[in-house]
Amino acid sequence: MSTRLEHANLAARDVNAMIRFLQTAFPDYAIRSEGKTWQGWRWVHLGTDETYIAVNEAPVEPAEPWHAYAGKPGLNHLGYEVDDVDALRVRLAEAGYQDTTVPNEHPYRKRVYFNDFEGNDWEFVQYLSDDPAKRNDYAVPDVT
Repeated sequence: MSTRLEHANLAARDVNAMIRFLQTAFPDYAIRSEGKTWQGWRWVHLGTDETYIAVNEAPVEPAEPWHAYAGKPGLNHLGYEVDDVDALRVRLAEAGYQDTTVPNEHPYRKRVYFNDFEGNDWEFVQYLSDDPAKRNDYAVPDVT
């Protein structure tokens, strides 16, 4: 058996807004199931038959806002492989989401990053080669 991520579980102040973000990024994602927790908070499983994202209502405001890459423990981003990163970038930008992509040119992959309305950063990558050595090349290019 190989290991794979079956689902991620996120807390969001606005479950419907998170659904809109995810369905903009992943048009094939549908609500698989939904309900209420024992506390009465809404939850939704959104995805495909193979994978999904659980979104749980978060009615409690955090003590301080989360800032990815600020050096604190926590999740910086979730990365998803997509077939057409350029089309995804257009969909998210047209829907008003913030593009947080930093320069990352690579001959064998394209990557873009976007923030959802909660400020979570999401990475989307399209691989341009089936060769694992090329796809997984992280050598820093010589800029001299």
